[in-house]
Amino acid sequence: MNRDYAALTAHPLKPDSDFARPTQKLPERVTLEDPAINVMTDLRAVSVVTVRAETPMDKANAKMMRHGVRTLLVLGDTDKVLGILTATDILGERPIRFLKNHGGTHADIRVHDIMTPHRDLEVLMLADVMGAKAGHILATLKAAGRQHALVASENADKTHTLCGIFSATQIARQLGIHVQITEVARTFAQIEEALADSHVLV
Repeated sequence: MNRDYAALTAHPLKPDSDFARPTQKLPERVTLEDPAINVMTDLRAVSVVTVRAETPMDKANAKMMRHGVRTLLVLGDTDKVLGILTATDILGERPIRFLKNHGGTHADIRVHDIMTPHRDLEVLMLADVMGAKAGHILATLKAAGRQHALVASENADKTHTLCGIFSATQIARQLGIHVQITEVARTFAQIEEALADSHVLV
């Protein structure tokens, strides 16, 4: 069917224009019986904040504050996930230990020096999360001694695609309660790290 289409009117872009950012509206209040997806930051719906492994720690910290987040995905040159960086990594003992072992100043510390690397990361599978409740996620975080949990889907070639993040702080806010989670060392490297922290604090 032939039809005449009129051209739309073009307008000058105004100064100081912003741009639309994807947002995800999580429920303000949930119960432990609500679906786990109601407390998950869905990376399919909202852009995750990322940082390069070579970025100076101070710049990464500034990026966290600017975006109002406490976790950054650390990417390599090919945009593959190398690890995660949390506010705890920056504000905890890792920078102090790095300077003790390598010398220098805070300006010398890079993200890869203090991040949790890929080899130490575990993920929850999206298929399991879809059948879980908020209470299951909170129990999982407490059992693992973790403030955050990553969610992944499995691809046809058996690789993973990160598609969600759970935050104990976010879940506590939605539940309207205080959640206390004690970080637990799980790997040998983390146990060594914890021992090193105890010496730093002496």
